[in-house]
Amino acid sequence: MLIPCIDLQGGQAVQLVHGRKRELAVKDVFGLLEKFSSYQWLHLIDLDAAMGKRPNAKLARELCSAARSAHHMKVRVGGGIRTVAGAATVAGWAPEQIIIGSAAFRDGKLNVPFLTQLAKKLTPPRIVIALDTAKGRIVTQGWRRTLNFRAEDVMAQLQPFCAAFLCTDVDREGTMTGVNLNWFCELRKATDHPIIAAGGVKTRREVAALKKIGMDAAVGMAMYKNILR
Repeated sequence: MLIPCIDLQGGQAVQLVHGRKRELAVKDVFGLLEKFSSYQWLHLIDLDAAMGKRPNAKLARELCSAARSAHHMKVRVGGGIRTVAGAATVAGWAPEQIIIGSAAFRDGKLNVPFLTQLAKKLTPPRIVIALDTAKGRIVTQGWRRTLNFRAEDVMAQLQPFCAAFLCTDVDREGTMTGVNLNWFCELRKATDHPIIAAGGVKTRREVAALKKIGMDAAVGMAMYKNILR
């Protein structure tokens, strides 16, 4: 399944290369939502919140509401959710699931106390854990901090706290250079949980290849540039 993404930065929908260089920005975010409305799922990520900047909470909440009520889309919301209270607030917007990234780790280790509290508050079926990877290692804090382990090393330990994993290949994010299918095949061996793959996807053939190994594909740049074929 193909899942479109709306990444928010400064009140606009943006697409970044490697999470750093802005490639494009769309001011009419609700028009973009309309464009994606035929899809079953939407990923809504507040990049500013993820990077510790002023969040786009009001816009994100309104987009979540519109996606669900007007377009009958299922929504996953993420970006900068680092406390149980913050997660509960976002859960109050009624998305199907919330995405937890950096907060799943603390001091270079799994943040088990936080994840335990979060799972009690929201229940694991409403939680997706993001495992973003650059040069083979998990990266957090808006992809600015590198941890000393790989996604496949921690999946088994994280499974009790979530319903799925969102795995982004940061090395290919925004580049449209093609999906790293070998890496995703390795991840597939590490967990029975659903995996949403992201990073470099540019063709429907790649989406089909990911589906064949049991993964959905979250796609950004190729959809924004209307080149997904």
